[in-house]
Amino acid sequence: MSVLVVVECADGEVKKSSLEVASYGAEVAAMLGTTATAIAVGEANAANLAKLGEQGITKVLHDAEPRLKDFVNNAYTKLIATAAEQEQAKIIILANSNIGAAVGSRLSVRLKASLATNVVELPKTEGGQFVVKRGAFSGKAFSDVALSGDRKIIAVKKNSTEAKHDAGKTAEVSTFAAQLTDADFADAPTQVIMQDQAGGVLLPEADLVVSGGRGMKGPENWSLIEDLAKALGAATACSKPVSDVDWRPHHEHVGQTGITVSPNLYIACGISGAIQHLAGVNSSKVIVVINKDPEAPFFKAADYGIVGDVFDVLPKLTAAVKALG
Repeated sequence: MSVLVVVECADGEVKKSSLEVASYGAEVAAMLGTTATAIAVGEANAANLAKLGEQGITKVLHDAEPRLKDFVNNAYTKLIATAAEQEQAKIIILANSNIGAAVGSRLSVRLKASLATNVVELPKTEGGQFVVKRGAFSGKAFSDVALSGDRKIIAVKKNSTEAKHDAGKTAEVSTFAAQLTDADFADAPTQVIMQDQAGGVLLPEADLVVSGGRGMKGPENWSLIEDLAKALGAATACSKPVSDVDWRPHHEHVGQTGITVSPNLYIACGISGAIQHLAGVNSSKVIVVINKDPEAPFFKAADYGIVGDVFDVLPKLTAAVKALG
């Protein structure tokens, strides 16, 4: 009985969230006295896949079908399910990403497996039960869920675990063919658009995020956000009202109805802090709020707050970051 880890790749690189998932999967495998195998999805580079050995993965399966470069739900689901059957995997672990969320539910039905999303800790196996802890109510609470059945699927929340780096270890990369057909690619590729326009940083993968709201007064002022993001190596984001009026593209919208992020640092500039926005960012490790209104609700959720005009604060903050760099 092996553990199968789903590893997402883009432009040949393994995504950071998948490095975390690989380490998590290797630890679960060690708990169960077995090994962890990875199945790569997306555009993968064999040399980078071999480096998954540093996270504790022993073998990586890679299907070179060129159409897998783009996310197609049916094709990805069949690919992972076929790998699970071949490896006789009873536990499948993936990132709680846009791709993971879409594929996880379909895999659950296809494999007749129990599914837990937004998982934040390693499972516990006392008393014959397999229990995972997951975030609930937009991260405001946690619940312990017992997964039953022969197969189990775990979607791990970003930044809830750290990727190990056991330098020098490599995984065996094996050619894998899921025998995908044209019918599996019948759906148009699902474009999961998450790339920051300024620095090329994937928003859900970013460790640092600089976000702006209506306090920026217009799209012509967004260079202040982009300058700070570039200095920090961060992704840019925005509140829903900003994307609604087309100041910024909708794929930068963070919040309950947009993208949920869990960076190490989230800097909110000119955002009041409506509950819908907080639902998308409250898993951030550190939140910094810049707002000239000392009564802005966001300050109650912030770890650090700056009461001041963003047009005065942002240039000074950017200059300070550049001076340190």
